[in-house]
Amino acid sequence: MASPPTAVLHAKAAPTLDLLTVPQVMARLQLGCSAVYDLLRTRQLASITLDRARRIPAHALAAFIRTRLDQEAAA
Repeated sequence: MASPPTAVLHAKAAPTLDLLTVPQVMARLQLGCSAVYDLLRTRQLASITLDRARRIPAHALAAFIRTRLDQEAAA
């Protein structure tokens, strides 16, 4: 039996993690710098720090948006 190509095995073992900068999040949410940093400070939006650089995982931004949509729908 033939084994799957190495690229397929690698993709399953280590999914890609897109990291966004604060300006990229600002553009996607159409918010200002202070508003995005407030979301990060209050931990409504998850992030990591690499040296002095703040990065937001794309899946964290999607989860934040999903949560806000659910909150709006429940109200």
